[in-house]
Amino acid sequence: MQPKFYSMRNLFLITLAICLCFSCKQYVEQEEPYHWIPLTVTATAYNSTPGQTSFEHPKITAWGDSIKPGVKWIAVSRDLLKKGLDYNTLVKIDTFNGVYIVKDKMHPRWRNRIDIYMDENVKKAKAWGRRKIEISYGVRKDTLNTIEK
Repeated sequence: MQPKFYSMRNLFLITLAICLCFSCKQYVEQEEPYHWIPLTVTATAYNSTPGQTSFEHPKITAWGDSIKPGVKWIAVSRDLLKKGLDYNTLVKIDTFNGVYIVKDKMHPRWRNRIDIYMDENVKKAKAWGRRKIEISYGVRKDTLNTIEK
């Protein structure tokens, strides 16, 4: 014959296990909302200085956003707009951590190019220079069929 304490302990443990099973939130894996499209581009860097942007408004982007140091923003050549790199598009750059956002557009003379914002540090931008890099830009999966190839 088992003592009552042993059966009460088992009953408590079983009850606790059942409560934990029903009270725990189930982990639901959410599907990635973006399809990341790879692209090779020429990358340069720019600063929010009058000589590189607008003489009148060097801290205002072509879309009217106020630029400030510390943001991960890029400008894109206008031909990339048709490929899906439009305003507020998320971009991963192979040589940098994090995700950048398209917040500016470049002069129409440039093709297949991005310009990475590097605050007001002109030396850093010049040291970056011009290079071919791989980027991936996020296109919402529910809008993929509307992008021009």
